[in-house]
Amino acid sequence: MSSIPKEICGVTAITKANVYFEGKVVSHSLLLQDGTKKTLGLIYPGKYHFNTDKPETMEIVAGECAVRNDGQTVTSRHAAGEAFEVPGKSGFEIEIKSGICEYICTFLS
Repeated sequence: MSSIPKEICGVTAITKANVYFEGKVVSHSLLLQDGTKKTLGLIYPGKYHFNTDKPETMEIVAGECAVRNDGQTVTSRHAAGEAFEVPGKSGFEIEIKSGICEYICTFLS
C-alpha cells in the first residue's frame, strides 16, 4: 500500500479542468516546483480507455476501480490507499462500478 498524500504543497494549480467522456472523468493539473506534473481527478461510474504518453502512477484516494493495461488479459482491482502503474506509450482501461473514484496521477519521466 502506498502512502497517499492528504495534501500537496508548493504547487501551481491549473484552473481549467481536463474534462473527458462528457464530464464523467474530470481532473485538474498541478505543476510541482521540481517540474513534476500531477493531476487530481474524479471518475464517475463507467468504463473508460486512456492512452499514455509518459509512464504514470495512479494513486487511488477514495473509491475503487478495476484496471486492465493495454496488452494484458488480467484485470486488477484497486481501492483507496492503493496505486498502480501504467507504462508510457501505452494505455489502460479503467472501470468504476459504483460511487466516485478519486485519484492522483503522477506523470513519470
